[in-house]
Amino acid sequence: MAEDSGVDLNVDLIDRARNAVADRAELPGMSLMQHLEELRRVLLHSAAAITIGMCVAYFFRLRLSHIIFKPLLQMGLHANILHPTDGLNFAIKTALYGGILLAVPYVLYQLWLFISPGLYVHEKRYVVPFMAATVGLFFTGAFLAYRFVLPTAMPILLGHGKGDFGGDFTATITIEDYMNFFLSVILGLGITFELPIVIFFLSLFGIVDAGFLWRNARYAILLIFIVSAVICPLPDPISMCIFASPLLLLYGVSIGVAYAVHPKRKEKQGLGVRG
Repeated sequence: MAEDSGVDLNVDLIDRARNAVADRAELPGMSLMQHLEELRRVLLHSAAAITIGMCVAYFFRLRLSHIIFKPLLQMGLHANILHPTDGLNFAIKTALYGGILLAVPYVLYQLWLFISPGLYVHEKRYVVPFMAATVGLFFTGAFLAYRFVLPTAMPILLGHGKGDFGGDFTATITIEDYMNFFLSVILGLGITFELPIVIFFLSLFGIVDAGFLWRNARYAILLIFIVSAVICPLPDPISMCIFASPLLLLYGVSIGVAYAVHPKRKEKQGLGVRG
């Protein structure tokens, strides 16, 4: 029975996606070569913005490295270099990810320009809320990870190891390992906070609606807990539940977003203008 429900869900999603594509195909748009040229322009502009952001981030690399290592330093620990290139790799990674974060608003705007030919006139008005919500949600998730998750996880994962396993261990953490752990937590929670944005586009294109999300909430809750188990740095179920709580809240917000932007509701209001 559950298997049949899963199959019906997949078929329903596929049908909705096919109808959305067919509907968008009727909009006056560009030729294939024009789309490729526009994609090339977007990629070049985005790459240029990221490069400029990298230069700025590299200039402030010392301040950024202090922010990155602050959770570790607060425990009285230091990262170690095991390879002559570790320091250089860390500086490059700091500049790269810092540059990407600085360039995100411009890159998102370029992305919006690329997909805007496939949108209706009234849908193009969402550009400012889209950019504000996307950037705001990501940095909210990243801030919560930095401010609460890392300071809680680090003492449990490292500090409590002393004497808990029949011995007194000294933590030796490399720059590479700490940077990877830091990015997985920060980016993991930041990206998962983009759930309402994903639902926004799926609803805007008519693939899902508020009723569909509500009826299939049990599958969404299961998926949220699976994702939380993967990205949560702590192994206990209580931490996983705490990690999943904001995602469950965001799913509830997503249902409201789906109700607000679904095209059927817009058609009832007389807003289904093509352009």
